[in-house]
Amino acid sequence: MSEARRELLEEYRRALADHLAGIGEAALARAYELGRRAIAEGLGVLEMVALHHEALQATVPRLDPVRAAEAQAFFMESLSPFEMMHRGYREANTALRRLNERLEQEAQRIAHALHDEAAQLLATVHVALAGLSGDLSPPAQRRLEEIRGLLDRVESELRRLSHELRPTMLDDLGLVPALQFLAEGVAKRTGVAVAVTGSTQGRLPSRVETTLYRIVQEALTNAARHAHAAHVEVRILREPQAIGCSVADDGVGFDAAAVLAPGGRHGLGLVGIRERLDPIGGTLQVTSAPGTGTRLSVTVPLEA
Repeated sequence: MSEARRELLEEYRRALADHLAGIGEAALARAYELGRRAIAEGLGVLEMVALHHEALQATVPRLDPVRAAEAQAFFMESLSPFEMMHRGYREANTALRRLNERLEQEAQRIAHALHDEAAQLLATVHVALAGLSGDLSPPAQRRLEEIRGLLDRVESELRRLSHELRPTMLDDLGLVPALQFLAEGVAKRTGVAVAVTGSTQGRLPSRVETTLYRIVQEALTNAARHAHAAHVEVRILREPQAIGCSVADDGVGFDAAAVLAPGGRHGLGLVGIRERLDPIGGTLQVTSAPGTGTRLSVTVPLEA
Protein backbone atom coordinates (compact mmCIF):
# COMPACT_ATOMS: atom_id res chain seq x y z
CA MET A 1 0.00 0.00 0.00
CA SER A 2 1.36 3.43 -0.93
CA GLU A 3 1.94 6.10 1.71
CA ALA A 4 -0.76 8.32 0.20
CA ARG A 5 -3.33 5.53 0.29
CA ARG A 6 -2.33 4.63 3.85
CA GLU A 7 -2.90 8.23 4.94
CA LEU A 8 -6.25 8.34 3.14
CA LEU A 9 -7.32 5.10 4.82
CA GLU A 10 -6.41 6.44 8.27
CA GLU A 11 -8.29 9.70 7.72
CA TYR A 12 -11.27 7.79 6.37
CA ARG A 13 -11.22 5.46 9.40
CA ARG A 14 -11.16 8.39 11.84
CA ALA A 15 -13.95 10.22 10.03
CA LEU A 16 -16.05 7.05 9.95
CA ALA A 17 -15.48 6.48 13.66
CA ASP A 18 -16.56 10.06 14.39
CA HIS A 19 -19.68 9.61 12.30
CA LEU A 20 -20.61 6.40 14.11
CA ALA A 21 -19.97 8.19 17.40
CA GLY A 22 -22.71 10.63 16.54
CA ILE A 23 -20.83 13.72 15.29
CA GLY A 24 -23.20 13.82 12.31
CA GLU A 25 -23.01 16.45 9.56
CA ALA A 26 -19.40 17.42 10.19
CA ALA A 27 -18.27 13.82 9.67
CA LEU A 28 -20.42 13.53 6.52
CA ALA A 29 -18.75 16.67 5.16
CA ARG A 30 -15.39 15.00 5.77
CA ALA A 31 -16.65 11.93 3.88
CA TYR A 32 -17.40 14.12 0.88
CA GLU A 33 -13.98 15.77 1.00
CA LEU A 34 -12.29 12.39 1.31
CA GLY A 35 -14.15 11.28 -1.81
CA ARG A 36 -12.84 14.31 -3.69
CA ARG A 37 -9.33 13.56 -2.48
CA ALA A 38 -9.64 9.94 -3.61
CA ILE A 39 -10.55 11.13 -7.12
CA ALA A 40 -7.58 13.50 -7.15
CA GLU A 41 -5.28 10.62 -6.20
CA GLY A 42 -6.64 8.42 -8.98
CA LEU A 43 -8.77 5.99 -6.97
CA GLY A 44 -11.86 4.45 -8.51
CA VAL A 45 -15.17 3.33 -7.02
CA LEU A 46 -14.00 -0.25 -6.47
CA GLU A 47 -10.95 1.00 -4.59
CA MET A 48 -13.24 3.15 -2.45
CA VAL A 49 -15.28 0.04 -1.63
CA ALA A 50 -12.12 -1.72 -0.47
CA LEU A 51 -11.07 1.36 1.50
CA HIS A 52 -14.45 1.53 3.27
CA HIS A 53 -14.37 -2.18 4.07
CA GLU A 54 -10.87 -1.92 5.60
CA ALA A 55 -11.84 1.14 7.63
CA LEU A 56 -15.04 -0.51 8.83
CA GLN A 57 -13.24 -3.66 9.90
CA ALA A 58 -10.67 -1.62 11.81
CA THR A 59 -13.31 0.56 13.47
CA VAL A 60 -16.28 -1.71 14.25
CA PRO A 61 -15.84 -5.33 13.18
CA ARG A 62 -19.47 -6.13 14.04
CA LEU A 63 -22.31 -3.69 13.42
CA ASP A 64 -25.90 -3.68 14.59
CA PRO A 65 -28.50 -2.74 11.92
CA VAL A 66 -28.67 0.92 13.02
CA ARG A 67 -24.92 1.51 12.87
CA ALA A 68 -24.68 -0.48 9.64
CA ALA A 69 -27.15 1.98 8.08
CA GLU A 70 -25.11 4.92 9.41
CA ALA A 71 -21.90 3.46 8.00
CA GLN A 72 -23.62 2.99 4.65
CA ALA A 73 -24.76 6.62 4.67
CA PHE A 74 -21.17 7.72 5.32
CA PHE A 75 -19.92 5.57 2.47
CA MET A 76 -22.56 6.88 0.05
CA GLU A 77 -21.56 10.45 0.93
CA SER A 78 -17.93 9.63 0.12
CA LEU A 79 -19.10 8.45 -3.31
CA SER A 80 -21.00 11.67 -4.07
CA PRO A 81 -17.99 13.30 -5.80
CA PHE A 82 -17.74 10.25 -8.07
CA GLU A 83 -21.39 10.65 -9.04
CA MET A 84 -20.91 14.36 -9.74
CA MET A 85 -17.79 13.65 -11.78
CA HIS A 86 -19.67 11.05 -13.84
CA ARG A 87 -22.55 13.46 -14.42
CA GLY A 88 -20.12 16.17 -15.48
CA TYR A 89 -18.41 13.72 -17.81
CA ARG A 90 -21.74 12.88 -19.48
CA GLU A 91 -22.63 16.54 -19.85
CA ALA A 92 -19.20 17.33 -21.30
CA ASN A 93 -19.58 14.47 -23.79
CA THR A 94 -22.97 15.79 -24.85
CA ALA A 95 -21.57 19.29 -25.35
CA LEU A 96 -18.58 17.90 -27.25
CA ARG A 97 -20.83 15.84 -29.51
CA ARG A 98 -22.93 18.90 -30.33
CA LEU A 99 -19.81 20.94 -31.01
CA ASN A 100 -18.49 18.28 -33.39
CA GLU A 101 -21.85 18.21 -35.19
CA ARG A 102 -21.80 22.00 -35.58
CA LEU A 103 -18.24 21.90 -36.88
CA GLU A 104 -19.19 19.24 -39.42
CA GLN A 105 -22.18 21.31 -40.55
CA GLU A 106 -19.97 24.36 -41.02
CA ALA A 107 -17.36 22.28 -42.87
CA GLN A 108 -20.12 20.97 -45.13
CA ARG A 109 -21.30 24.52 -45.89
CA ILE A 110 -17.78 25.69 -46.76
CA ALA A 111 -17.12 22.57 -48.83
CA HIS A 112 -20.27 23.13 -50.89
CA ALA A 113 -19.32 26.78 -51.40
CA LEU A 114 -15.88 25.75 -52.66
CA HIS A 115 -17.28 23.02 -54.88
CA ASP A 116 -20.25 24.85 -56.36
CA GLU A 117 -19.71 28.63 -56.18
CA ALA A 118 -15.96 28.72 -56.75
CA ALA A 119 -16.23 26.13 -59.53
CA GLN A 120 -18.86 28.24 -61.29
CA LEU A 121 -16.65 31.32 -61.10
CA LEU A 122 -13.71 29.39 -62.56
CA ALA A 123 -15.92 28.08 -65.36
CA THR A 124 -16.93 31.67 -66.15
CA VAL A 125 -13.25 32.69 -66.28
CA HIS A 126 -12.51 29.82 -68.68
CA VAL A 127 -15.32 30.95 -70.98
CA ALA A 128 -14.07 34.54 -70.91
CA LEU A 129 -10.52 33.44 -71.73
CA ALA A 130 -11.77 31.31 -74.60
CA GLY A 131 -13.49 34.37 -76.07
CA LEU A 132 -10.24 36.33 -75.92
CA SER A 133 -7.96 33.74 -77.45
CA GLY A 134 -9.02 34.39 -81.05
CA ASP A 135 -7.95 38.04 -80.89
CA LEU A 136 -4.50 37.40 -79.45
CA SER A 137 -1.13 36.98 -81.13
CA PRO A 138 0.51 33.54 -81.04
CA PRO A 139 2.85 34.50 -78.14
CA ALA A 140 -0.10 35.88 -76.17
CA GLN A 141 -2.12 32.73 -76.89
CA ARG A 142 0.70 30.60 -75.50
CA ARG A 143 0.74 32.74 -72.39
CA LEU A 144 -3.02 32.35 -72.17
CA GLU A 145 -2.64 28.56 -72.25
CA GLU A 146 -0.26 28.79 -69.30
CA ILE A 147 -2.88 30.80 -67.40
CA ARG A 148 -5.50 28.15 -68.23
CA GLY A 149 -3.17 25.50 -66.85
CA LEU A 150 -2.82 27.45 -63.61
CA LEU A 151 -6.61 27.78 -63.39
CA ASP A 152 -6.95 24.01 -63.86
CA ARG A 153 -4.56 23.50 -60.94
CA VAL A 154 -6.56 25.92 -58.81
CA GLU A 155 -9.75 24.05 -59.68
CA SER A 156 -8.15 20.72 -58.80
CA GLU A 157 -6.93 22.08 -55.47
CA LEU A 158 -10.38 23.47 -54.66
CA ARG A 159 -11.93 20.06 -55.36
CA ARG A 160 -9.40 18.45 -53.02
CA LEU A 161 -10.06 20.97 -50.26
CA SER A 162 -13.79 20.55 -50.70
CA HIS A 163 -13.51 16.79 -50.39
CA GLU A 164 -11.32 16.95 -47.30
CA LEU A 165 -13.63 19.44 -45.60
CA ARG A 166 -16.70 17.29 -46.16
CA PRO A 167 -16.55 14.48 -48.73
CA THR A 168 -19.89 14.13 -50.50
CA MET A 169 -18.88 10.52 -51.16
CA LEU A 170 -19.16 9.84 -47.42
CA ASP A 171 -22.77 11.02 -47.43
CA ASP A 172 -23.67 9.33 -50.72
CA LEU A 173 -21.77 6.02 -50.70
CA GLY A 174 -20.59 5.44 -47.12
CA LEU A 175 -17.39 5.03 -45.18
CA VAL A 176 -15.29 2.56 -47.18
CA PRO A 177 -15.63 4.29 -50.62
CA ALA A 178 -14.86 7.64 -48.96
CA LEU A 179 -11.77 6.17 -47.27
CA GLN A 180 -10.60 4.64 -50.55
CA PHE A 181 -10.93 8.02 -52.27
CA LEU A 182 -9.09 9.67 -49.37
CA ALA A 183 -6.32 7.07 -49.58
CA GLU A 184 -5.86 7.70 -53.29
CA GLY A 185 -5.54 11.44 -52.68
CA VAL A 186 -3.01 10.97 -49.87
CA ALA A 187 -0.96 8.57 -52.01
CA LYS A 188 -0.84 11.04 -54.92
CA ARG A 189 0.17 13.99 -52.74
CA THR A 190 2.67 12.28 -50.44
CA GLY A 191 3.87 9.14 -52.20
CA VAL A 192 2.78 6.98 -49.24
CA ALA A 193 1.12 3.74 -50.39
CA VAL A 194 -2.25 3.44 -48.62
CA ALA A 195 -4.40 0.29 -48.73
CA VAL A 196 -8.00 0.19 -47.45
CA THR A 197 -9.50 -3.23 -46.66
CA GLY A 198 -12.61 -4.58 -44.98
CA SER A 199 -16.28 -3.78 -45.09
CA THR A 200 -18.92 -2.11 -42.93
CA GLN A 201 -21.54 -4.58 -44.22
CA GLY A 202 -23.99 -1.80 -44.91
CA ARG A 203 -24.32 1.82 -43.88
CA LEU A 204 -23.39 2.97 -40.38
CA PRO A 205 -24.97 5.81 -38.40
CA SER A 206 -23.90 9.14 -39.90
CA ARG A 207 -21.96 10.36 -36.87
CA VAL A 208 -20.08 7.04 -36.62
CA GLU A 209 -19.06 7.26 -40.30
CA THR A 210 -17.98 10.88 -39.86
CA THR A 211 -15.98 10.11 -36.71
CA LEU A 212 -14.12 7.18 -38.26
CA TYR A 213 -13.43 9.11 -41.45
CA ARG A 214 -11.93 12.03 -39.50
CA ILE A 215 -9.82 9.69 -37.37
CA VAL A 216 -8.39 7.94 -40.44
CA GLN A 217 -7.80 11.32 -42.06
CA GLU A 218 -5.81 12.45 -39.01
CA ALA A 219 -3.90 9.16 -38.83
CA LEU A 220 -2.90 9.33 -42.50
CA THR A 221 -1.69 12.90 -42.06
CA ASN A 222 0.43 11.80 -39.10
CA ALA A 223 1.81 8.81 -41.01
CA ALA A 224 2.97 11.00 -43.88
CA ARG A 225 4.05 14.09 -41.94
CA HIS A 226 5.51 12.73 -38.70
CA ALA A 227 6.07 8.99 -39.05
CA HIS A 228 7.68 9.22 -42.52
CA ALA A 229 5.93 5.99 -43.43
CA ALA A 230 6.16 4.30 -46.81
CA HIS A 231 3.09 2.06 -46.40
CA VAL A 232 -0.14 2.39 -44.45
CA GLU A 233 -2.96 -0.12 -44.09
CA VAL A 234 -6.46 0.95 -43.09
CA ARG A 235 -8.66 -1.93 -42.04
CA ILE A 236 -12.38 -1.89 -41.27
CA LEU A 237 -13.85 -4.77 -39.28
CA ARG A 238 -17.59 -5.10 -38.63
CA GLU A 239 -18.53 -6.97 -35.48
CA PRO A 240 -22.03 -7.90 -34.28
CA GLN A 241 -22.38 -4.86 -32.00
CA ALA A 242 -19.40 -2.70 -32.90
CA ILE A 243 -17.30 -1.40 -35.76
CA GLY A 244 -13.52 -1.60 -35.61
CA CYS A 245 -11.02 0.48 -37.53
CA SER A 246 -7.24 0.19 -37.44
CA VAL A 247 -4.54 2.27 -39.13
CA ALA A 248 -1.07 0.69 -39.21
CA ASP A 249 2.05 2.27 -40.70
CA ASP A 250 5.69 1.26 -41.10
CA GLY A 251 7.06 4.61 -39.98
CA VAL A 252 9.55 5.61 -37.32
CA GLY A 253 7.17 4.93 -34.41
CA PHE A 254 7.33 6.58 -30.99
CA ASP A 255 7.36 5.73 -27.30
CA ALA A 256 3.63 5.11 -26.83
CA ALA A 257 3.91 4.55 -23.09
CA ALA A 258 5.59 7.93 -22.55
CA VAL A 259 3.20 9.81 -24.82
CA LEU A 260 0.05 8.27 -23.33
CA ALA A 261 1.16 8.53 -19.70
CA PRO A 262 -0.37 11.28 -17.53
CA GLY A 263 1.59 14.44 -18.20
CA GLY A 264 3.01 13.06 -21.46
CA ARG A 265 3.18 15.14 -24.63
CA HIS A 266 -0.16 14.18 -26.12
CA GLY A 267 0.71 15.09 -29.68
CA LEU A 268 0.15 13.32 -32.96
CA GLY A 269 -3.55 14.25 -32.90
CA LEU A 270 -4.31 11.70 -30.18
CA VAL A 271 -6.17 14.26 -28.08
CA GLY A 272 -8.39 15.17 -31.02
CA ILE A 273 -9.04 11.51 -31.79
CA ARG A 274 -10.09 10.81 -28.20
CA GLU A 275 -12.31 13.89 -28.20
CA ARG A 276 -14.12 12.54 -31.25
CA LEU A 277 -14.49 9.07 -29.76
CA ASP A 278 -15.66 9.96 -26.26
CA PRO A 279 -19.11 11.31 -27.21
CA ILE A 280 -20.01 8.12 -29.09
CA GLY A 281 -18.53 5.71 -26.55
CA GLY A 282 -15.57 4.69 -28.69
CA THR A 283 -12.19 3.45 -27.47
CA LEU A 284 -8.66 3.99 -28.76
CA GLN A 285 -5.64 1.73 -28.42
CA VAL A 286 -2.20 2.86 -29.58
CA THR A 287 0.63 0.41 -30.20
CA SER A 288 4.02 1.83 -31.11
CA ALA A 289 7.70 1.89 -30.26
CA PRO A 290 10.67 3.64 -31.86
CA GLY A 291 11.55 1.92 -35.13
CA THR A 292 8.50 -0.39 -35.22
CA GLY A 293 5.78 1.73 -36.79
CA THR A 294 2.45 2.66 -35.25
CA ARG A 295 -0.99 1.04 -35.05
CA LEU A 296 -4.11 2.92 -33.99
CA SER A 297 -7.04 0.65 -33.17
CA VAL A 298 -10.48 2.17 -32.72
CA THR A 299 -13.67 0.43 -31.62
CA VAL A 300 -17.09 2.12 -31.70
CA PRO A 301 -20.18 0.42 -30.26
CA LEU A 302 -23.27 0.21 -32.46
CA GLU A 303 -26.83 0.31 -31.24
CA ALA A 304 -28.69 -2.98 -31.52
